Amino acid sequence: MSPFDSLDAFLIYSSGVFCSPLAIFIHIQGYLICLTLAVGWAFAAYVRSREIRQMKDSMKGGNSFAFLSHDINDLEHSNQVNLPRVTVVMPLKGFGEHNLHNWRTQITSLYGGPLEFHFVVESTDDPAYHALNRLLADFKDDVDAKIIVAGLSTTCSQKIHNQLIGVERMHKDSKYVLFLDDDVRLHPGSIGALTAEMEKNPEIFIQTGYPLDLPSGSLGSYCIYEYHMMHADDFRNNRHGVVSDLRDGGYSDDMTLAAIAGAHKRLITSPPVAVFPHPLASDLSFSRYWNYLRKQTFVLESYTTKVNWIMNRALFSSHCYLSWGFVAPYLMAVVHLAAALRIYSLGDSLGDSAHISRGLTLAGCLAICTFIELLSMWNLTRIEVQLCNMLSPEALPLSLASYNWCLVFIAMLVDNFLYPISAFRSHFSQSINWSGIRYHLKDGKISKIDRSKDKGPKYTDLGGKRLYGKRGGHPNSSIFGSWSTNLTQWRQPRKFDV
Repeated sequence: MSPFDSLDAFLIYSSGVFCSPLAIFIHIQGYLICLTLAVGWAFAAYVRSREIRQMKDSMKGGNSFAFLSHDINDLEHSNQVNLPRVTVVMPLKGFGEHNLHNWRTQITSLYGGPLEFHFVVESTDDPAYHALNRLLADFKDDVDAKIIVAGLSTTCSQKIHNQLIGVERMHKDSKYVLFLDDDVRLHPGSIGALTAEMEKNPEIFIQTGYPLDLPSGSLGSYCIYEYHMMHADDFRNNRHGVVSDLRDGGYSDDMTLAAIAGAHKRLITSPPVAVFPHPLASDLSFSRYWNYLRKQTFVLESYTTKVNWIMNRALFSSHCYLSWGFVAPYLMAVVHLAAALRIYSLGDSLGDSAHISRGLTLAGCLAICTFIELLSMWNLTRIEVQLCNMLSPEALPLSLASYNWCLVFIAMLVDNFLYPISAFRSHFSQSINWSGIRYHLKDGKISKIDRSKDKGPKYTDLGGKRLYGKRGGHPNSSIFGSWSTNLTQWRQPRKFDV
């Protein structure tokens, strides 16, 4: 029997196996996952499109500043002078291609109340320190901003340590504190909109938002798909142990704060306008994407209470199951299509193999569900791009042209295939190297921190930010570049990073 005959037999046999009742269940489960995602994205699109309609109605009513407030009366001086003081805390690490632009959008807010910015670095050796000094020199008479050197963390992640130091230095009259990542761009009215929501509903514990990822073109950037505003007194008074839980072994501020909110029945909200452009590095490599994914799964290993541990285990299990449940039908559909093509090329009728015909039907249903899912994602992205353009009329308009939807689909498969692998790796290693620092967990809390500039990455994993000034070399090439090199030298030893 020739190798091709063996391959044909294997494909036809596998296609038959993938038409068994269990396989059909997996197919149907995949359809439901696709459609559930489509419904969720459709609902998110509806909420944001409603915000766009309100802004347009306000503009038709003569309010040319609808991007700041739907009610132009809110912008009267008598109302602006009574706005509460807000402290913006930004923990920084490294400096990359998008940082200067991001920082400019953050400090040029059109919030009418008292506002201060705390940029917090671990040391003056951080490249971000010198870049910020130059930037703030241009705005020294226009904004209240300072750079704070926090020193090295010893009991929690460096990011949390920087955040807590920034909170300690905030103005005594600050009513709200906004923790902002340095890799997103703010809209001129973002701080005002968040503050207005907090003022309207004092029961809100945390307001949070989402990035609108702007892919750079590499597959790694498509595989990556934040901020918190809180009451300042929650930190001053260590309410619910918010400071102590973060400081004493905290690794992820997101997971820790969410656990506190859940334990004490506190409200977490996300206003429709909380969508911020998040430009990704143009040289994002697979190795940096992988470490980012590791970071996303590693947070499930950190916890504060037994209940929090149980919730994280539930998230771990359900996410792993659903991720491979999403990918499995596509792998089976490829087998169905390959078997059908081989039979067709050999001149055999598809009717001769009932399971081949059934397999094509299953693959066709999956294609329909995938089309609905991608259409829903496209619509949500289209609306978010429109919303961001309306909220930042002074900025260069964003465009859907930067999205390659074929890569988006491939990235979804890659991301969901790798997620369980990353999750199990995080579970059994209990350590991760993030931004040049290796964190070790024990019983859900950081137990050990290793720092060495001679080891670990020279660049952060998303923004391509330099961590050690001029010590690092050039960043890794994109994943497509790595694959291209590998394909052209496939007969030679492989040299690309993994």
